Amino acid sequence: MNATPAVVEADQERTGGCLCGKIRFTVRGKAVYPHLCSCEHCQKLGGAPVMWWAGWPTDAITWTGEGGEPTYFTTFKDEAQRGFCPDCGARISAIDSDIPELGINVTALDDTSSPDLVPVNQSFKDNAVPWLPVVADAQHSPVG
Repeated sequence: MNATPAVVEADQERTGGCLCGKIRFTVRGKAVYPHLCSCEHCQKLGGAPVMWWAGWPTDAITWTGEGGEPTYFTTFKDEAQRGFCPDCGARISAIDSDIPELGINVTALDDTSSPDLVPVNQSFKDNAVPWLPVVADAQHSPVG
């Protein structure tokens, strides 16, 4: 059962990891700017019309699995890297040069039901597939 509090506490911990379980992590506190992204890179990396992201300060993330931290691939030169498990290929994280938080692929969390994970926007709406409704802009996008 996914019993999640209606209000996310500052010290709440959530766990997550890759498909094979070698990379595991814990995040503490409320998610920052949960959103969907439909940029070409997220579509190709995720194999889907969108990827679901949320951020956490780097000091609120602890890598706990035997695989350590994700392996990073540069998706936008000098701007963005995407983290994945080198064993199973699961997409886990993102580093963006203009965003202070580390992005976590929300689907890498063990429990995605928390209210602070509901997307507040969708980046790169101009690249969205036409048959899937886009997320309304409830919070100004820092990108795309």
